Amino acid sequence: MRMASPLKDALFAVASHTLLPRGTRGRVSILIYHRVLPHPDPIRDGEIDAATFDAQMAILAQRFAPLPLTEAVARLRAGTRLPERAVCVTFDDGYADNVSVALPLLKRHGIPATFFVASGYLDGGRMWNDTVIEAIARSPRTSLDLAGLGLGVLSLANAQERKAAINALLPALKHLPWEERESHANAIAQAGGASLPDDLMLRSGDLLALASAGMDIGGHTCSHPILRNLPPVRAEREIARDRDRLAQIVGRPVTLFAYPNGKPGNDYLPEHVAMAKALGFVAAVSTVRGAADRTSDPYQLPRFTPWDRSPRRFALRLLDNFRRTPDSRT
Repeated sequence: MRMASPLKDALFAVASHTLLPRGTRGRVSILIYHRVLPHPDPIRDGEIDAATFDAQMAILAQRFAPLPLTEAVARLRAGTRLPERAVCVTFDDGYADNVSVALPLLKRHGIPATFFVASGYLDGGRMWNDTVIEAIARSPRTSLDLAGLGLGVLSLANAQERKAAINALLPALKHLPWEERESHANAIAQAGGASLPDDLMLRSGDLLALASAGMDIGGHTCSHPILRNLPPVRAEREIARDRDRLAQIVGRPVTLFAYPNGKPGNDYLPEHVAMAKALGFVAAVSTVRGAADRTSDPYQLPRFTPWDRSPRRFALRLLDNFRRTPDSRT
């Protein structure tokens, strides 16, 4: 699983020569994670589990060059050469399993990471999408009548149907105005009839533990809104207050930022890029796929999610990502 045989060494070398473009020492791939579950979950199969994450971090440690995102950004800005196959690991949102499950594995393999945290959900909060997911997963009902919300009647007879219900509801709500999205999520929870958890997100002490372990903490707004849906004054307040609260908790400046959802033009606009600059961040990341180089806008660095679960496909996907250098301008 850890690709440690001479044959696998040779195969990886061939794949690297074939897939990596010239100048790869000037590029960095930035990976996005959210949760790391202790065990696989059929309803939440979009989330990685601990065993798979462990194998992926082993591959990064053995075959790539993991860097703190702050260092990669500094090198890109200065035009300093990056190590070949440079990678950065990032986490979005601020889930509790980032410290309980992911952190020990990161430390085992010597992998630095950046955690972009929506501070409004620290200490017992819950994001709207998790309200929906947990409501569907935990509901004692075999169907859910959401016709009053314009969302139809959903069957919950088995795990596959619950997963299908979640996959239908999340995109339907994602780009609604913040208040309407929250209201719909809470109505779904009430209709589901289950008690929902209040321990999904990091607590302030967990955030401090991550920082004390040498991990970077980045901003991600207070309440994870779609920035383009907000009036400019409110968008700036979301970014600034989140930055200030995180800095107060960890006792050091927060200099990196991740746009919620992160698609330029769809989720954020040029005015939000300008806000990130004006508020003193040194870099910001999107969710546009590809590898960053010295020509990349440091306030719209590309990132991608490594969906592949097999070690071989994961490694090949990473190599392929170095071929992509997107123009991330909005």
